[in-house]
Amino acid sequence: MSFRVTICLFICTVAAVAQDNYEIQVYGSETVAPHTTMVEFHTNYTINGEKQTIDGVSPTNHAVHETIEITHGINDWFEVGFYIFTSMRNGDGWDWVGDHIRPRVRVPDKWHWPVGVSISNEIGYQRHKFSADTWTWEIRPIVDKQVGKWYLAFNPTMDRSFHGPGTQEGLGFSPNFKVGYDFTKKVNAGLEYYGAYGPIGGFDPLRDQQQQFFAASDLNVSPKWEINFGVGVGVTHSTDHLIVKGIIGRRLNF
Repeated sequence: MSFRVTICLFICTVAAVAQDNYEIQVYGSETVAPHTTMVEFHTNYTINGEKQTIDGVSPTNHAVHETIEITHGINDWFEVGFYIFTSMRNGDGWDWVGDHIRPRVRVPDKWHWPVGVSISNEIGYQRHKFSADTWTWEIRPIVDKQVGKWYLAFNPTMDRSFHGPGTQEGLGFSPNFKVGYDFTKKVNAGLEYYGAYGPIGGFDPLRDQQQQFFAASDLNVSPKWEINFGVGVGVTHSTDHLIVKGIIGRRLNF
């Protein structure tokens, strides 16, 4: 079977758990270049969040979530990422939350598609103290496009729990999107949206869904660096109400 057929089947068979507050990012379709490793630090602070322990899951209010993401480019259409999730909150100390692995493929530039397309599969474990569902799988199709000074990205993410109360719900739908504008050659700013609607075929009531809007900015200071920061507001009862986030990444060539 040719590579073209293989990747098309992989993309078309997309049929997993929201990012929560550990890695708040709308993905672009580009993968890390071959023989290059990207090291990223995701730092998120919940200013106003859940204050109670619910079903054994710790509160998020005033919690710092620090995630280390290490991604290596295998070739011009395939990369593999690895995550280390941690959390710190006054009175709880600094805790290891869990680890995920994320292979991702994309449509190569030589195919000349009108939009960028890739798909990631993220699977991993998180401790019950931080998530009621401990083993999860996320399938994230990614579509993006640069139109003049405008950048558009859409991640119609689907997620599945394999251990925990969410197992019975089946496949969930967690869409994300980003709209950004190049105000200068180095500054792109705009809006990011993160949602978690519940199981496909029967979404949760609106108050039980997670929906967040972030005013965010990307700084393009160098091809070697990735810098993103933003302030987010939750607009439903089940969403943390105020979060600040930052991403700093560095590409290393080996």
